[in-house]
Amino acid sequence: MSQKLQLSVVDQSPMREGSSAGVALRETIQLAQAVERLGYQRYWVAEHHNLPNFAGTAPEVMIGQIAAHTQRIRVGSGGVMLPHYSALKVAETFRILDSLYPDRIDLGIGRAPGSDQVAAAALAYPSMPKDVRHFPQQVRDVINYLGDTLPDDHPFNEVAAAPNESATAPRVWLLGSRYESAFMAARMGLPFAYAHFFGMGATDGPQIVESYRQNFEPSEYLPEPLVNVGVQVLCADTEEDARRIASSRNLGRLRSVTGRANGIPSPEVSASYKYLANEWQFIQQYQRNCVDGAPEQVKAGLEKVAEGYQTTDLSVVTICYHYEDRVRSYELVAEACGLEPL
Repeated sequence: MSQKLQLSVVDQSPMREGSSAGVALRETIQLAQAVERLGYQRYWVAEHHNLPNFAGTAPEVMIGQIAAHTQRIRVGSGGVMLPHYSALKVAETFRILDSLYPDRIDLGIGRAPGSDQVAAAALAYPSMPKDVRHFPQQVRDVINYLGDTLPDDHPFNEVAAAPNESATAPRVWLLGSRYESAFMAARMGLPFAYAHFFGMGATDGPQIVESYRQNFEPSEYLPEPLVNVGVQVLCADTEEDARRIASSRNLGRLRSVTGRANGIPSPEVSASYKYLANEWQFIQQYQRNCVDGAPEQVKAGLEKVAEGYQTTDLSVVTICYHYEDRVRSYELVAEACGLEPL
């Protein structure tokens, strides 16, 4: 793809083994300030529950903090797991954020629980978890609350989401990694953010995104398809350094999927870990969805992803042990891809 890449950030607020959530959350704010200076266009924060590797449980709180400590970068959720919540409450929360930081707020909405099933039940208790079949209606309700366009036959059409004096509104994105989410975004005429970094069926990713484009129905909200793709990236001055630093992310991922997560391990711990054959096979498969290496390797890898998905709009996810290595990775990617710093 000959067009210049447009790069953003998705931050899961990774927590180091032996460190604390407070440190991870403060680093999220610091990283947002750093990538704004480097020329990245959006900064989205994730929602996770009962997952020891990640500290971010409330993206709406972090969005306010990040926006307050930055000047122009768009800030949003990657995303709010809507089935846990009331559509009205989510709309009002993001209207407040938009009132404070006009034309800078993105509302990324996801359907996945962002947690295990026990934590999902705890989030709904003493009620039962919402049936995911209600998710499309919840998304429509959020959009209608934000736009003051609830239909007359809606049971709560007399309820207005406040505050409503802002001249702008949060931009709503639908997040996903499956055909169902792509089709829903297309039918609703919403932007679609595909989570290539999930590593779940990523070989089908380009087809999933293409199905979104083929089924897209223009809306008042969006006249033509808009696609963002989130990619796991680790860039260092040399390929050897990148592989060493990325080993922390890889072992952290393995521990997470096998129920042994305790924060992101150090490169030293990762280097000494003795992988079983099936564990190593998992890591090799996982790394195929990552773009790791020296700057020119990463640039080429990102361009290949962009070509595969036919979009220049990519979000970079970078997880490693040392905060300094994370900042350096974003610096090298920005320089290699020609971002224009402030």
